[in-house]
Amino acid sequence: METGQGNEVGSGSGSKARFRSICVFCGSRSGNRPSFSEAALDLGKQLVERNINLVYGGGSVGLMGLISKTVYDGGRHVLGIIPTDLLPNEISGETIGDVIKVADMHDRKSEMAKHADAFIALPGGYGTMEELLEMIAYSQLGIHHKPVGLLNVDGYYDSLLHLFDTGVHQGFIEDSARHIVVSAETAAELLRKMEEFVPLHDRVVPGTDGQWTSK
Repeated sequence: METGQGNEVGSGSGSKARFRSICVFCGSRSGNRPSFSEAALDLGKQLVERNINLVYGGGSVGLMGLISKTVYDGGRHVLGIIPTDLLPNEISGETIGDVIKVADMHDRKSEMAKHADAFIALPGGYGTMEELLEMIAYSQLGIHHKPVGLLNVDGYYDSLLHLFDTGVHQGFIEDSARHIVVSAETAAELLRKMEEFVPLHDRVVPGTDGQWTSK
């Protein structure tokens, strides 16, 4: 389905959410553990309950397919954004929701960011991590002030979170910037934390020494 009329229904019975749309980065594979698929389904259900629309990578396979179908079937709008050269690889079967076709990966991330109020990464591979890290870096630079969440299913991202901590300890990442990333083991907990999230620029100010300090 090309962009146009979406699948969005009325406000329903869910609670009013801080976010209208959330971009979810995730794998075009399902991974080796059932918990990864279960987490994608649960996150989709949580978005529906909160009346939040989905922006995602446009594939209908793997975790992408699971969460997009869950949100779409729940009556929320689904927008997939995919580079034209990935269409044969990432879309199989019926495309879910609306689709924006872009020229390349850079345009994909730009379009995702434009349509989303926040970002969440489910387990995924290099592409998922690259998308996640770019949004973290852009938050640090003040290019956007949107929450960035990590759904750490079965400790999948433990090593990445440890790497962030190492960056702080070794002097490459400011402690304040480390808190850009919001992480949790369940979708409900992650969304709650993201709703309470205070952007970096609201928590710190530049000091006289050029370093960022807490307000």
